[in-house]
Amino acid sequence: MLPLAGRSVLSGLVLCWTRALGEFGATILFAGNMAGRTQTMPLAIYLGFERDVGVALALSVLLLLVSTLLLLAIRSLERNALERG
Repeated sequence: MLPLAGRSVLSGLVLCWTRALGEFGATILFAGNMAGRTQTMPLAIYLGFERDVGVALALSVLLLLVSTLLLLAIRSLERNALERG
């Protein structure tokens, strides 16, 4: 059963990961913004715009690259699965 559900499990993991990267409100409201402990990428970007725009832009590009790579990986897995089955 696990081999059949593998694509779905992987898709769920990727969606969870991307949701965690985008989490902003709950972290800042409930956990705060402690660098190295509870700071997420969106919080680092948000604070970067106040302190150093270059750092904020670099983090934004990094977040976009990671998101794009994850989406391309999912599309590739879907394409391979369709070709096999």
